[in-house]
Amino acid sequence: MKVAVITDSGANLQKAYLEAHKNLFVVPLNIVIDGKNFKDQIEVSAKEVYEKLDTHQISTSLPDVKDLEDIIEDVKKQGYEAILVINISSGLSGTFNAFRLVLNQVEGLEVVQYDTKTLGAGQGYIVEYAMELLEQNLSVSEILPKLDQMRFKDSIAMYTINTLKYLKRGGRIGKVEGTIGELLHIKPVVTVNDEGVYITLSKAIGMQRSILTMKDILVKKFAGQTIDLTVHFGDDEEKASQLGSMLQKALSVRTLTISPLTPVLGIHTGPQMFAFVARKI
Repeated sequence: MKVAVITDSGANLQKAYLEAHKNLFVVPLNIVIDGKNFKDQIEVSAKEVYEKLDTHQISTSLPDVKDLEDIIEDVKKQGYEAILVINISSGLSGTFNAFRLVLNQVEGLEVVQYDTKTLGAGQGYIVEYAMELLEQNLSVSEILPKLDQMRFKDSIAMYTINTLKYLKRGGRIGKVEGTIGELLHIKPVVTVNDEGVYITLSKAIGMQRSILTMKDILVKKFAGQTIDLTVHFGDDEEKASQLGSMLQKALSVRTLTISPLTPVLGIHTGPQMFAFVARKI
């Protein structure tokens, strides 16, 4: 069966990867700046967003339904028989439900929608794994439990931020603790739980200790195993590269990716953030 994969820009996939996989399609989420919509990763950059974050009205918005409908029509024209749709966590975005309403109306294609309960490279790794499994000629029904295994057992995604104000402003604070802690310079290590919402995994005094805590969590989880690793950053690529080198010395890393966080996610974390995302291979 000829299967296409559709995801959203919350997956933070690299441009080169997208260009190399013709059966993979991405629907951009939207960023609203002073009332005007911009397509994530297409019409606005993270740099532009961060420059305006404290001086303009900025928020995120659901993807345009027409973008998804156009991709589905294109998929049909190319002769695909099924689509596997892999979305950003339904606990953090209305995207999953927005897609679902469109997908329920699709005719002529087998449609399966998967809620990753994560985002960023965590979601991206699930997309990449699905692509690998399709290349091995596994059926969609065979792929789904393997995606669950990766998401809930064989991967981890976590980040630390300098301030909680952007999470609060965007309504994404979830179960993250730290309002009083901010006054004491306590920085949270945040992850996405199995329900797909943010929770505090750990806390430390200052960003550097928080980063070292994330390193320790990775080492404990993946000791003796080989991983793919992504380091996301806001506006400090040099520091992110240094962190990647540090982690390569402590872990067995097959592929290291230093990746700016897509702006539709960066709005909620702010520029001073670092994320470590890893999957066992």
